[in-house]
Amino acid sequence: MNNVRHCVACGSLFRPLPHVPNQRYCSASNCQRERRRRWQQQHMRADADYRENQRRAQASWRARNPDYWRQYRATHPAYRERNSALQRKRNARLRSGVVANMNASHIAPPLASGFYVLRRASEIQIAKMNACIVHITVLSPPGGPSAPDCKEMM
Repeated sequence: MNNVRHCVACGSLFRPLPHVPNQRYCSASNCQRERRRRWQQQHMRADADYRENQRRAQASWRARNPDYWRQYRATHPAYRERNSALQRKRNARLRSGVVANMNASHIAPPLASGFYVLRRASEIQIAKMNACIVHITVLSPPGGPSAPDCKEMM
């Protein structure tokens, strides 16, 4: 079994075509579909011209088919129900989290100067008006003694 490879998509063994020396996918239709999908994803990330062309083509299609999704939802009740259930879950998750808007800040005493750790919040929350949600851990208490082993503070 000389020159046999594993398909990147399905993992099965295949013999590459002689005129395609770097073939990585077997000829199965699902694997070829996966190859094209990955190629398109890579180009959408890396090629601004391709991205813009796709955006224009999709906008043109939507203009020619304005009622497509309305008709699809009307003729596919299972799709509509699944979509509604997922939206209810998203809404419940958002309602349970903290929502920040322009008037959301609570009056609290200002933090004293000190050392702080700034890291991205891991919970999914909504922030409006470009608000940043951060977790601040105080490493040195305000007005507390400096650490004796810190050379810069001696």
